[in-house]
Amino acid sequence: MKKGEQYMWLIILAAVIAAAVAGMVYMVFSVERFGGIQSLAGDKKWLRHLLAFLAIAVCFGVVTVTMSATNAVVVFLHEVLFFLFFGGVMKIVTRISGKEYAVYWQGWLALVTSVIYLAVGWYLLHNVWRTDYSLKTEKPVSLKVAMFADSHLGTTFDGEGFAEQMKNIEAQHPDIVLLPGDFVDDSTKKADMLRACEAMGKMNVKYGVWYSYGNHDEGYFNSRDFTAAELEQALRDNGIHILADEYELVDDSFYVAGRKDYSLGERKDMGELLEGIDTSKYIIVLDHEPNDYDNEAASTADLVVSGHTHGGQLIPITYVGEWFGINDRTYGYEKRNGTDFIVTSGISDWEIQFKTGTKSEYVMIDVGK
Repeated sequence: MKKGEQYMWLIILAAVIAAAVAGMVYMVFSVERFGGIQSLAGDKKWLRHLLAFLAIAVCFGVVTVTMSATNAVVVFLHEVLFFLFFGGVMKIVTRISGKEYAVYWQGWLALVTSVIYLAVGWYLLHNVWRTDYSLKTEKPVSLKVAMFADSHLGTTFDGEGFAEQMKNIEAQHPDIVLLPGDFVDDSTKKADMLRACEAMGKMNVKYGVWYSYGNHDEGYFNSRDFTAAELEQALRDNGIHILADEYELVDDSFYVAGRKDYSLGERKDMGELLEGIDTSKYIIVLDHEPNDYDNEAASTADLVVSGHTHGGQLIPITYVGEWFGINDRTYGYEKRNGTDFIVTSGISDWEIQFKTGTKSEYVMIDVGK
């Protein structure tokens, strides 16, 4: 992980910890205003505090057990934000109306809105949509490209679930399938990895499946039951083309190049990577992290596809990567100096079970005149 990313994540972690501590204090005083807690505690202020804290702790524990501690923090911080929002709304309403309300509207509105909002976020993550792009080129090529990234196998689907997603993509009849990174994760099981590789290998696709590594694929903590070498072997055994700072000419009509991931340290620059390439042919580049647009736009690449950002994942941190100068783009299409760039929100994501700033997708790209 580069220094800029380290600083970004340290700042995010510090902000989350600070928000969680402040949020806990605020939520105790807010939750104790519910009628049930006031009835149980009566005039005992300390008991109201305790019951409110216990209610929050129980909810946090339930989400931790059913999802994870990370997701429990996400749910809790959303609750805090909605309690703050409706607290402000009710102050305005009370001031305008001049009435005090017997019903604790701030609390009930915050709870209901949180449930609905996060349920929508869960739905947007756990369902996968198709997103279409149509690109024009003067080069002699006509291609139907399928692209997906960030399956983080094990987060929202196992090996069988991944196989179903591959059937959906295969049903679109693409000429080629591109996977720019984060196929697996630290939590991925070997059996699911093997089943997913098998599913990609069985896809009936004219030019096959092409893959480049993401920052999670080789693993961070050596906690999973397979090695990076076993992952590579499983991919190769199923006919998946692996590109790590190299390119291949396909059917004598277009090139596919794959970059080593930015987080892994030394890699070729774009000039080195595409050295000696026939620029009269269409050139596709897989680069997991969308953070080298200027150099890629100055190169002979025609199309660069990326993932990594998860489309921003959660409001309000959707564009934090761009704010810190880590990513050139968070999601979607951009054209620079004649090069087309597409960043997908991913077919799944890492750990967090909600997408509130985007949705899960695979991408279909029509390339031609």
